[in-house]
Amino acid sequence: MSITNELLNTVLRHASQEVSRKEFLSLTGRGLAVGVAAGTLASCQSDAPKTGAATTPTTGTPASEVEAATVYAAPDGQKVPSSEAVSPPAKVPAGLDKPIELEAWKSDVDPKSGPTPTPLPPDKRVGYALVGLGHLTLEELLPAFGACKKSKPVALVSGSPEKLRKVAQQYGIRPESCYSYQDYDKLRDNPEVQVIYIVLPNSMHAEYTIRGAQAGKHILCEKPMANSVQECQAMIDACKKANRKLMIAYRIQYEPYNREVRKMVRDNKYGAVKYIQAQNSQSSANPDHWRHKKALAGGGALPDIGLYCLNTSRFLLGTEPTEVSGYMHSTPGNPLFKEVEELMSWQMRFPGGITVDSITHYNTHDSRFYRVSAERGWLHLNNAYAYQGQQLQTSHAEGPAKLQNQITIPASNQFAAEMDHFSECVLDDKQPHTPGEEGLQDQRIMEAIYQSAREGRPVKLPEVKGTDVFRGPEPKQA
Repeated sequence: MSITNELLNTVLRHASQEVSRKEFLSLTGRGLAVGVAAGTLASCQSDAPKTGAATTPTTGTPASEVEAATVYAAPDGQKVPSSEAVSPPAKVPAGLDKPIELEAWKSDVDPKSGPTPTPLPPDKRVGYALVGLGHLTLEELLPAFGACKKSKPVALVSGSPEKLRKVAQQYGIRPESCYSYQDYDKLRDNPEVQVIYIVLPNSMHAEYTIRGAQAGKHILCEKPMANSVQECQAMIDACKKANRKLMIAYRIQYEPYNREVRKMVRDNKYGAVKYIQAQNSQSSANPDHWRHKKALAGGGALPDIGLYCLNTSRFLLGTEPTEVSGYMHSTPGNPLFKEVEELMSWQMRFPGGITVDSITHYNTHDSRFYRVSAERGWLHLNNAYAYQGQQLQTSHAEGPAKLQNQITIPASNQFAAEMDHFSECVLDDKQPHTPGEEGLQDQRIMEAIYQSAREGRPVKLPEVKGTDVFRGPEPKQA
């Protein structure tokens, strides 16, 4: 007498439970039911193979012995070869933030895989309200939440009801969690919102940071932090008074390639750093865009894209410049640059004789790179400040040979890493890596660069002793 699929499924379904005697007898008769049940239960309750190899979850058969010996019959009668399921052995820690450890399958010849993702359940993630539905929010930030492990979008603020309604439907935001700028302060009454991410013209950063902190929310603010040192300080003071965290969105400091260069610099991979060359340029358009209005942007190429050269150099070295010298230019008659600079070129002097030469331009084909020149080699990162596509090259000599290497690192979403770091700070009650003080220091330096360009002379900066003085603890690596 053959064992039917119905019987086998019944036995497997109840293998770890008390099986109904009546159910078995109705299918096969008393003798067969007892025999099959005893054999199957013994198999399921036996210990897994001691070797740690992959096995089938139902019978414990080692993966190496599994054959495609069974047949799957679809409801329409189609049949295809199949086999038992194979389950890789794994270590499963209890904590949600601890990765599941699967069996190794690659040799040491190839790069090792990273840990398995450890996303928090949706109800445990930190809720974000995004203020401003422009290019960055729609093209980068909202899609980045799909790669987040600790963050989720729960509210939107916009001056466009039509845009607000459509984006809310696309990302599952409840209608009651959609706000106009006039209703911004009502975020206070939304318990889902723990963080406000401010993605507005620079001139609005201070006001919306202060109001957001007064509403009891932590603040993640886009760079540049504000349009003046005074505004930056007011933002810091408001968040401290409200006992809320303030982080500036310096995504580069969370990006893997830039962090790798920083490690090599700090480790003196090729000896002491001597100078850095940095460039961030792009071609802009639309003279009516807020970026070309000084009252809204605070400046032109320098605070928008040149800031990356400035902040990243400070990030790599860990020290602060002691003097700056700047040159500024705008093409006469170009409507794009009636109010803001087209070009800013500047030099920064750092302790130990290190010099950083930077240039930023609003009217050239995009170019985003820096090169760190050290005693025994150099590090060159192309697309350094881009959202993706970083390319890291190094060069050094070994005897008669000059070696140039291309270093490849697994891709990572910078915005997801940035937001998840801030979420972690909220969950664990710790200081962000790029707090308001980091943005304030950049603003001080930019104002000195503008002063130098206007006056045609170098401008000295107050001495800052120590390393990473304006930064918080290091972020966890994904």
